[in-house]
Amino acid sequence: MESTEQNLPQKNHTTLVEFIFLGFSDVPNVQEFLFWVFLIIYVIILMGNSLIIIITNVEPSLKTPMYFFLGNFSFLEICYVSVTVPRLLTDLCRQNRNISFVACATQMYFFLVLGATECLILTAMAYDRYVAICRPLLYPTIMSNRLCIQLAAGCWVSGIPVHMGFTYLIFSLPFCGPNQLNHFFCDIPPVLTLVCGDTWMIEMLIYVIALLVVTIPFLLILGSYVRIISTILKLPSASGRQKAFSTCSSHLMVVALFFGSGIITYLKPKSSYSAGADKFLSLFYTIVTPMLNPMIYCLRNKDFMKALRKFLPKLSPDKTARQ
Repeated sequence: MESTEQNLPQKNHTTLVEFIFLGFSDVPNVQEFLFWVFLIIYVIILMGNSLIIIITNVEPSLKTPMYFFLGNFSFLEICYVSVTVPRLLTDLCRQNRNISFVACATQMYFFLVLGATECLILTAMAYDRYVAICRPLLYPTIMSNRLCIQLAAGCWVSGIPVHMGFTYLIFSLPFCGPNQLNHFFCDIPPVLTLVCGDTWMIEMLIYVIALLVVTIPFLLILGSYVRIISTILKLPSASGRQKAFSTCSSHLMVVALFFGSGIITYLKPKSSYSAGADKFLSLFYTIVTPMLNPMIYCLRNKDFMKALRKFLPKLSPDKTARQ
């Protein structure tokens, strides 16, 4: 009898076909307000990052490695938020918030792959700034078009096989309890709370992958900026120091926002998991940070603002008609 009862969870988990997002159902009176807030933020993210992509491609003065990586980063941000926000907006408008087992796994996979890509692209951007400031005479030689394309391609594809296997392992675990997911998308921590088997091995794997994808890139970025700041402080010209700091400070702000919230979410122990805190942190790095990134990069960058002022008049219908 005891062995039969032990086998029941294994049998039950094979019949699981969907999860139910609880999302923000604990605050039912603000569902419509949240919908409009998130919709406005999503439109800002799409428009801001699309504008960066267009300008970095059409403006000759921005045909440099730094803006090549910025264009990649902006396209990545559009993909990254589109994995979660459209589904969140849909769920805020309806009562039925079911998501199939396969769709949940697919959403988690793309979210993890794009998150890993963001960590690596931010690292490549830090390396570009390191070479530009610490090795200025060798910068055109080192940061060739070929190397930039190779770095960008490596950032985009390196996380694909790792997270494919990782996502498969997570969804191969036994789910035999409630299927209510206290979150607004299929992230690792809330999904693991529904697993009825031992998750020790998968938690150790999370730490290993986080070390490779998050911690090591973060340390490389910090190391680059230690060298960068040391070099900037040695510059004889005050205007040169100010310009160097302005081009690097925006990148540092984005790194701090993204890596800070990500490290807290994925490297904290399972015993300290809180659904409310996790949803708040997830909102921060899935929605708020992507919204702030175009503002941080554009408003603090004189070259980009100059290119923007040249580009916007071209969109004027009156000027087009006169031409």
